[in-house]
Amino acid sequence: MARRTGPRFKVARHLGENVYGHPKALKRGVKEHRKLSEYGRQLLEKQKLKEYYGVLEKQMKRYVEKAFRSKGNAGDILVETLECRLDNMVYRLGFASTLRQARQMVVHGHILLNGQKADRPSMEVRPGDVISLKEKSHKVEMFRDNFLSHTLNVPYLEKDEDSFSGTLVRKPMREEIPVNVRDSLVVEFYSRS
Repeated sequence: MARRTGPRFKVARHLGENVYGHPKALKRGVKEHRKLSEYGRQLLEKQKLKEYYGVLEKQMKRYVEKAFRSKGNAGDILVETLECRLDNMVYRLGFASTLRQARQMVVHGHILLNGQKADRPSMEVRPGDVISLKEKSHKVEMFRDNFLSHTLNVPYLEKDEDSFSGTLVRKPMREEIPVNVRDSLVVEFYSRS
């Protein structure tokens, strides 16, 4: 499983954004950047987007290529596609308190997609798909507490607390996705090469 390792809070301070959703990420303040060039701003936005979703460069290039081939605004499509990753949906529904924890839950087989075991974090969730916690995993106190205490704050997901599941009602629209990235700069960065 390819994933980023290393000091997360240091990265968050460098990016100037709490990309990990951790309350202590920016506790020591934000690193001030000197005046950035156009390329520097594009690179910073690309790095922010990668860190928000926990994807590595090779995966990111594939998502960008797919967005360029699609009809519509490539930046919006890129962010919408990343938002529909299984690990991100598990995080948004509140099964996990962080994206890293959500990714681990998926890899360890705690999550079902439409009743089938799903152990690839990058699986695409489509409208109508049901994401649920495996029956055995209902007993894990941490998963149960995370799910029941989390308030859903995105309109494209529905949560069923009785069955420990959630449904992607429709494709998310860019303005609904809680990610602070200027995706036009990310698209410009990748269109250079």
